Amino acid sequence: MSDTIAKTRTPPRSMDAEEILKFADNLVFTKTGKHLDNVQEAILLGAWQGQKYPKIAEEAHCSEGHARDVASELWKIFSDVLGEAVNKSNFKSTLKRFQFSNVSSAIGNAFVGIGNINLCGDTLHSPEVPKDRSPSTPENTQPEIRQDLKDAPDITSLFYDSLRDSFASRTSELATLQQWIVHDRTRLVAILGLSGIGKTNLALHLIPQIQHQFEYVIWRSLGTSPTLHNTLKSLLKFLSNLPETELPTSTDELLSLLIDKLRSHRCLIILDDIQTILSSRQIAGNYRPEYENYSTLFKRIGETCHNSCLIVNSWEPPREIVALNRENARVRTLPLDGLGAAAGEILREKGLLEPEKWETLIDTYRGNPLWLKIVAAMIQELFSGRVAEFLKYDTLFLGEELKARLQQQCDRLSDLEKQVMCCIANEIEPVSISKLLENVQLSPDDLCKALLSLGNRALIEKAEQDNQALFSLSPVVRQFVKTEYCREGK
Repeated sequence: MSDTIAKTRTPPRSMDAEEILKFADNLVFTKTGKHLDNVQEAILLGAWQGQKYPKIAEEAHCSEGHARDVASELWKIFSDVLGEAVNKSNFKSTLKRFQFSNVSSAIGNAFVGIGNINLCGDTLHSPEVPKDRSPSTPENTQPEIRQDLKDAPDITSLFYDSLRDSFASRTSELATLQQWIVHDRTRLVAILGLSGIGKTNLALHLIPQIQHQFEYVIWRSLGTSPTLHNTLKSLLKFLSNLPETELPTSTDELLSLLIDKLRSHRCLIILDDIQTILSSRQIAGNYRPEYENYSTLFKRIGETCHNSCLIVNSWEPPREIVALNRENARVRTLPLDGLGAAAGEILREKGLLEPEKWETLIDTYRGNPLWLKIVAAMIQELFSGRVAEFLKYDTLFLGEELKARLQQQCDRLSDLEKQVMCCIANEIEPVSISKLLENVQLSPDDLCKALLSLGNRALIEKAEQDNQALFSLSPVVRQFVKTEYCREGK
């Protein structure tokens, strides 16, 4: 940077502009590893104040062409990081929506790039404690936290949905997880539920609340179905800071080394999308043939004494976790239900009208954030946001997106489970086990296995009445099952 540019006097800044500049600086640093220079700051301030490029160039003491080139790069950076098109005309409104000052109290700065860590860098760090710390330095200075969240979803793309879906209504779940992990030293936690219910968002928002309790925080997605060998290598390359060539070659040795690291360091590991390694068309919790050794990982982590915690997110629990949850106080499962009345925030965000009718819509779609977003978009487009007009047709809207999601989950069912699902779907009222046995050609043992499996998949609902269990399906699942599986002997 030239001396002329370095000495440029920047325009006066309002408090809002100052905050936006700080946030913008963190966004740029997240993407490029560099902070804003004076020309970039002048461009952002000019755009914030609605100035045209000639005036911006004058303030920045550069040519208009240079200002436009620098601005073009900035808009591209913001577009990449925020996941939406950003330009000079919408820069102010876009960054205001993402302004950290509106939500820092809720998410503790951890994911918005202010203070401790960047937005979504490959390896994130809290500020290091100086090695030459004097005796007068406070003893409670936070130790360094090494984080590898490169596999985690971009928090900015989930920003407002996460804030409403998780923080507005998941307070008790977050408190439960914090109690289990921080105070009870739980070794293995499974967050379970249907697709779209908010498992990933919950885990993302848990991290800033508990990260200071750990030396290492790692997020890995199993969405591409990596082998256990590759997952262990990925974890150990970060935990050991060793090149792949210096790691053990056998899976057993890698697993033993991981357990050693979990003993010697307090680590938080999140494995997302566990269902990809589990088999389809079998009772829930069984593994695909090439992934059965993941059971050893879960058993070792659940049963071995160590200082760390593994969180797994899944549509269904692996069978070892079900067994360990019954037998081991250090292994817990947290099934997620819908958002309840708090899901009204989703409908409000989507611009739906007639809030007095929202409860019916939320109950019908069981407070599932994804389901509600899909139906809300349809109501906005076809009924101009009028919920009452949609409800008067007394019909359920699934749409191709929601049907595709349900298809993914129901395609995993065994023939046994599909038979039981169809039987329940054809009943108007919740049905008892004795009534199911009258209507399906199954032994009591097979029926109980099917019901337990469907419960683990969160596809059936259970209620108690007159000292007996009654089973039913949510309206959305019922319609899908009747349409796709209960016709033509499916």
